[in-house]
Amino acid sequence: MAALGRRLLRGSGGRGGAGGCRPPPSSALLHPPLPVPQPPGVRAAGERERRLTELQHVEGDLWALEREVRELLQALGVQQPEVQVNEVTGRLRLKGHWGAELRRWLLQKGF
Repeated sequence: MAALGRRLLRGSGGRGGAGGCRPPPSSALLHPPLPVPQPPGVRAAGERERRLTELQHVEGDLWALEREVRELLQALGVQQPEVQVNEVTGRLRLKGHWGAELRRWLLQKGF
């Protein structure tokens, strides 16, 4: 009975109750991180037979960038480059591993 009384004084201790919760400590260290401008990142996605290159963190006109990437891939010898544009997340997805070529091209463009 004494253990039950101690538990009731501490709070429910269960998952849904607010009895055992404490507010976060007020500290100058708890603030959101500052936004840092990031250049578009190129990464290879997919495994084994599915080879994709993803250009992420793109801001601005995605469709103009997509046209320029298509021109680059056609210059590299791809007949019909498959490029997928996601406007919501700001990403371009290319079929194939083109990471090194895209990085070089982006650096030449000044990114």
